[in-house]
Amino acid sequence: MTTLRTTSSIAFVLTSIVFLASCVATLVGTAAVTAVDVAYDRRTVGSYIDDGSIELKIREFVVRDPELRKNAHISATSLNGIVLLTGETPTVELRNKVESTAKNLAGVRQIVNEIRVAGKTALFSRANDTWLTSKVKARLINDTGLDANRVKVVSEYGNVYLLGVVSRAEGAAATDAVRRVGGVVRVVKVFEYTD
Repeated sequence: MTTLRTTSSIAFVLTSIVFLASCVATLVGTAAVTAVDVAYDRRTVGSYIDDGSIELKIREFVVRDPELRKNAHISATSLNGIVLLTGETPTVELRNKVESTAKNLAGVRQIVNEIRVAGKTALFSRANDTWLTSKVKARLINDTGLDANRVKVVSEYGNVYLLGVVSRAEGAAATDAVRRVGGVVRVVKVFEYTD
């Protein structure tokens, strides 16, 4: 009986050590990816952190609101305090509720509300948008040489939204490249220009 308890205790300790080691490795890996993102991003470190906080607060609001959680699909993307809202809500009131909440967050300078008044998109449609985003990012790298961290790409129902801190020439080249990607219905520029 004592041997069984000792073996169980050792197994528990070893499992705990492996689990903790994997947690540490994940944290280090996440920190390294974040450091690379910040290094290639034209935003300040403070803006990068603020944008992440804005996105998180909007996500939390949507999850905590029972009506939005059940009936809507909302995405929020923030870049330098410019917040792009996409997705679907069944009513104008819910659309406005999300926008109003986002406007009142610290650090938000502008709202681009592209939330459609419609039923939630099916999982297949969202998967298609994810595939479209991947194709657009590949085209941006291949055709313009723009680093993937310089331009955020959001696809929703075939509409492609481009966010970033870019020069006018970079923005025009990116827009032109994206328009040539199969499956793109519309390109919406949400750029902040450096010149």
